Amino acid sequence: MPPYQPWAQGYSPYNRPAPVNGLAIASLVLGVLCFLPGVGLLLGLVALRQIRRRGERGTGLAVGGMILSGIGLVLWVLLFTMGSPSGLWQRVKDGARGSVSTSLTKGECFDAPGGVLSGRPRDFDKVSCSGEHDGEVFASFRLDDGRYPGQHSVTNTADKRCWSLQGDYAMDSWAVPEGVDVYYLTPTEESWTAGDREVTCVFGNTDASANLTGSLRNDESVLDADQVAYLKAAHVLNSALDTAPDTAHTEGDLAKREAWAGRVSVALERQARMLRAHDWPDDAGKPVAVLTARLDKARVEWAKAARAKDMDAFYQHCDAGANLIDPLQTVTARQALGLATTPPSGDAGPAGSGGDGDTGLQV
Repeated sequence: MPPYQPWAQGYSPYNRPAPVNGLAIASLVLGVLCFLPGVGLLLGLVALRQIRRRGERGTGLAVGGMILSGIGLVLWVLLFTMGSPSGLWQRVKDGARGSVSTSLTKGECFDAPGGVLSGRPRDFDKVSCSGEHDGEVFASFRLDDGRYPGQHSVTNTADKRCWSLQGDYAMDSWAVPEGVDVYYLTPTEESWTAGDREVTCVFGNTDASANLTGSLRNDESVLDADQVAYLKAAHVLNSALDTAPDTAHTEGDLAKREAWAGRVSVALERQARMLRAHDWPDDAGKPVAVLTARLDKARVEWAKAARAKDMDAFYQHCDAGANLIDPLQTVTARQALGLATTPPSGDAGPAGSGGDGDTGLQV
């Protein structure tokens, strides 16, 4: 029986597998870490050449590293183009929000496609507030985290908050032109999943074919100390007047009307105190003093309305009190202070029978 032939040189009886290419591993690591993506892409290319020439393993690793490094390279280019990681993420959120720009900040003005602020505008262009524009941002706030509460809930919250915030930006409602209304930009369900919680409050014209001209901002950054003092005092009364019960649902409800009259009476006392506490310039001192005296008389009538025994007595004192705080009676003081002197529509006379949900009184 012939002897066994010896193993040929270079042949292993255990059939060891070919080694894995080291550059392929390095390419994959750099691709996963998104670190030095250009280097990772280059190492992947070199690794493929070595694998074919040496018969090594790692083709999948090299290809995977090249793909991840390529993606990383694109992201790095976008990062440097758009300025910062936060800027890039903001654009991701804007894309989810239907391309609505959430980078608009308080005091900025913009144009919307077709001048339409309702619905979900696709894009806004920032423009100077000195010229014509479609909208002006007057406030913004964040909604609470958690699950998306639904469009109806988001809209209701935006409506209430934006209406309450407009007075901080435009302290003098008389200086706001006719036709200007409050709009708001809200997160969509899609942008909510990307972390978008911001509501942007905007002034715009109710007529889509009309524009705003000039900034509507009149707050402490624009007004002088005397104007601010007057408007803060007026805001106390206006806030109380705005709490009037709705006659459509409370007709005959004397208790609610009396409670409202009581709030107005307290506000009148506070307003008069604030006006007396301020040191007015000489030309404004007398008209403000005359106005304050009328507020004192009005407070007495509103206090009587708050204690009325029946609806007839309530209306009697409410009408008398409303005539004493007729917005036209404030024009002289406003003129002396350099404030707007034309009452907004609906503010040109007294509240009449009182008790309406919209009293028409804005002093």
